[in-house]
Amino acid sequence: MSFWGNETSVRFPNLGIDLTNLPRGIAIGSFHIAFYGVIIACGMLLGLAIARRKAKKTGQDQDIYLDFALWAIPLSVIGARLYYVAFAWDDYKDNLLKIINIREGGLAIYGGVIVAVLSVIVYARVKKLRIGLMMDTAILGLILGQIIGRWGNFFNREAFGKYTDSIFAMQIEVTDSSLNSIYNPSIIPGSKLRAMYEGKERVLDNILEIRNNMVTLEDGRKFIQVHPTFLYESLWNLALLIFMIVIWKKKKFNGEILLIYLAGYGFGRFFIEGLRTDPLFLWGTGLAVSQLLSALLFVTALTLIIILRTKAIKSGEYMNIPMTLKYVNEETKDKETEDKADNEETENDIKEENGEETKDSADNEASENEPKETVDVSESEGKKK
Repeated sequence: MSFWGNETSVRFPNLGIDLTNLPRGIAIGSFHIAFYGVIIACGMLLGLAIARRKAKKTGQDQDIYLDFALWAIPLSVIGARLYYVAFAWDDYKDNLLKIINIREGGLAIYGGVIVAVLSVIVYARVKKLRIGLMMDTAILGLILGQIIGRWGNFFNREAFGKYTDSIFAMQIEVTDSSLNSIYNPSIIPGSKLRAMYEGKERVLDNILEIRNNMVTLEDGRKFIQVHPTFLYESLWNLALLIFMIVIWKKKKFNGEILLIYLAGYGFGRFFIEGLRTDPLFLWGTGLAVSQLLSALLFVTALTLIIILRTKAIKSGEYMNIPMTLKYVNEETKDKETEDKADNEETENDIKEENGEETKDSADNEASENEPKETVDVSESEGKKK
């Protein structure tokens, strides 16, 4: 067993960090295991763990979330991949087999989020569960998975931003095999680059700025210097997760934690996406699709939070938020009580028709046969005199 993809280095010069020969994964013979996939898998498992822990603390059935995750996680991965492929179709249309190769990246989180939300809705309806409560619980696992999963981008040297000289500036060696050749002027000249990004001037400007500020070390190695946007998103999501956990006890309705996630993540992703040099574009335009979706989610989710919180406070519903996942339990119990009463009434009717003694008639007869207290009127009157 050995490392692979460790021919180059990644540096954070303003932090004094130099990761020499940073590997992309491990190799067992000719089989390569990418750290990208390993990290995403770890994020999924830890995400499931935090969701189950929250379910236990709030009196829910933990096993429901395990059962849900067994099929929701694979579906979400497929959704994340299809979302990415749909908006990067030019990279796959000539080699369709590349679509199933996710070890080198190519998962769009919004695709996974969309499928995850739809999965909760379908699963909850089939199992007769409270959709809002289940979403509030499961979303904690999703965002923790995002926090951890973004570090897969680090090992893949992807999902970074434009040039910066800030304290978090990250340097990637130009000759890195995972780095897109657009950053190497010796491979793609400026004229060809402009033709590739026609109509996408903002991204083109960011790429040219990176190329114009290339760093050359004393030993001759060349590095691009960029924003580590994967790090920004990971830290933003960590802050959002902490806020979601803290605000849980103060939520006014089931589903509010999900909306807080959509609004918070949408807000942060909108600005982070604006820094990136590799956004997915809306077909036929120079508009970053994830940035548009982020803005839409932020506005929609924030509006719903305001409306639903106001409604819950005015009606007083926030004082009794249902925390039982299986919302049919109380209805089933009431129905069973009604059925039992109906059965007893029917049995009594049948017994009366057959001349049999019923429980009610027996009680009435016993009441009639009880000795009654008599009073001697004359004696009573005599005593009064």
